[in-house]
Amino acid sequence: MRLTGAEIVIECLKEQKVDTVFGYPGGNILNVYDALYKHSSEIRHIRTSHEQGAAHAADGYARRSGKVGVCFATSGPGATNLVTGIATAYMDSVPLVAITCNVGLPLLGKDSFQEVDITGVTTPITKHNFIVKDVKDLAPTIRRAFRIAKKGRPGPVLVDIPKDVTAMEADYEYVSPDTKGLVTSHDDDDFEISGAELDKAIELLENAKKPFIFVGGGAVISGAEKELLEFVKKLDAPVCDSLMGKGAFPGTDDNYTGMLGMHGTKASNFGVSECDLLVAVGTRFSDRVLGNPKTFAKNAKKLQIDIDPAEINKNIVVDSFVIGDVKSVLEKLNSRLSQMDHHEWVSHIRELSKKYPLDIPKDILSGPYIIDSIYRKTKGDAVIVTEVGQHQMWAAQYYKFKKPHQFITSGGLGTMGYGLGAAIGVKAADPKATVINIAGDGGFRMNMNEIITAVANDLPLVEIIINNHVLGMVRQWQDLFYGKRFSQTILDDGADYVAMARSMGAVSFCATTREEFDEALESALNEKKPVVIDAVIGMDEKVFPMVAPGKPISECFDQNDS
Repeated sequence: MRLTGAEIVIECLKEQKVDTVFGYPGGNILNVYDALYKHSSEIRHIRTSHEQGAAHAADGYARRSGKVGVCFATSGPGATNLVTGIATAYMDSVPLVAITCNVGLPLLGKDSFQEVDITGVTTPITKHNFIVKDVKDLAPTIRRAFRIAKKGRPGPVLVDIPKDVTAMEADYEYVSPDTKGLVTSHDDDDFEISGAELDKAIELLENAKKPFIFVGGGAVISGAEKELLEFVKKLDAPVCDSLMGKGAFPGTDDNYTGMLGMHGTKASNFGVSECDLLVAVGTRFSDRVLGNPKTFAKNAKKLQIDIDPAEINKNIVVDSFVIGDVKSVLEKLNSRLSQMDHHEWVSHIRELSKKYPLDIPKDILSGPYIIDSIYRKTKGDAVIVTEVGQHQMWAAQYYKFKKPHQFITSGGLGTMGYGLGAAIGVKAADPKATVINIAGDGGFRMNMNEIITAVANDLPLVEIIINNHVLGMVRQWQDLFYGKRFSQTILDDGADYVAMARSMGAVSFCATTREEFDEALESALNEKKPVVIDAVIGMDEKVFPMVAPGKPISECFDQNDS
């Protein structure tokens, strides 16, 4: 049948079983919004307050649902406002398709009103991007965009469509999505896990006396939680994780030691420094994990399991590797690995965990207490979303994540302003979930306008501001490493977040004591509307343990050492 380009866009979204789109309309994408209007019963559109919020919402939707997130924006500033959200998704391997509409074909390249070369802008931060100049290419391009976003290591793809292409007509015929090889393939060729790589991995595993498993976001993305648990028990090894690996292995398990790296636990940092084999599962060895790469796990052989060959030997040189989807690799290793016994080693690491626990300051309302209270009152079952900063680290440290896709945060890019938009996407993907976004007052300022979006779309999430009246993590660095020169990190303008939230239609509370916070949280969890809790803490609270930049992770310190 003959359809306009705009109608083809919508039909292709329906082919891909897209049920929710986040976006913001504008002049050059009007034809697409007009076509969407006719299909509003099939595709829900959530108009955010800002295009960046739309990108983050699509990201959060994708992380929680496992499907591709979709966002719309018009040309020029609309498209560029997506850039931070696209970069966030790229750094954390999130499948996302951003559809933008540019000026008409005759106006391209002429500095026309609201014209930006968005494909040029986003080339470094997408898996692929397209500008579609022929309406006959539109449907195949959109289908390819979704396939690229999902296949192998996921990531964002951008499709830019000139406005006149959305008005042109072409023949359209429904095509069922091609799902072959989406996880265990690379590019367009079937990919098989190397037997030789598996042989070497088994040899390393069977010869290890003090193995330690380090889990990253790849284990979450691949859905490998069952295989990972079996692998841990067979190898009989302690387990730590990265920020992105939270929930792949249960945070309540006795073998779990907490996060690794700059704000990792002493048990994890000391244990990895002592181990003789480090098994890295779906992680890229971020600089925040390594500390000083020359001394990182210096006593250990290193085995890396990753779907992306580009990650092998990129940040750290390994002794062996297996390239493939984490779930598939672990299945094969589990089928060959004998039951190991490392009782003395595991007992030693458990003693480290007991010796160096994560403390909660007594009596006062503090960041750690807030996270612990949330954990207790939600019984560990909430979906926790965060902004970026001290509150993010406290959430990662003190909330025991039991399942994958339960911790939604900007890991690689560290995007302040990410959380509230992402929480909206999470709640849209999983309406029955208890969704809590934990923010600092600095991060809240960057995206508080999305409270309006949550209210307008009946998305009853909870926004908790851990308010220390400073840019907490930056101030912590200024305190520890910059001679207490607190340049531009004190937020002392008297902003009333409770009044702001109320003016946007949310229920809001202020808490300055433990009792007030617990009471506010109890009320928030029973509300049917978005809730904002302004929880005020001391400005000099710090995140511990900590590794100074460039120092070995074995030199992590806490408040008693600093």
